[in-house]
Amino acid sequence: MEIVVDRLVDARGFHCPMPIVMANREMQQLAAGGVLRILATDKGACVDIPVWAEDIGHEVLDSGEQDGAFYFVIRKGEED
Repeated sequence: MEIVVDRLVDARGFHCPMPIVMANREMQQLAAGGVLRILATDKGACVDIPVWAEDIGHEVLDSGEQDGAFYFVIRKGEED
């Protein structure tokens, strides 16, 4: 089953904490269940983004490295 991405955050070239700040802004624009794809080149994002997502209640659907960037696909959790 193919994952449909609703929004993209291109944080390539930015250093911590900007990838998370940018992702958080975009995530706020999504309804629960929406999917965000994040691209980052900062190696710290490999730890920071999954921890941030899970702490807030989002689900990491996929992550890895492609074309010189790290990517993360995250489904927004239920609203409080």
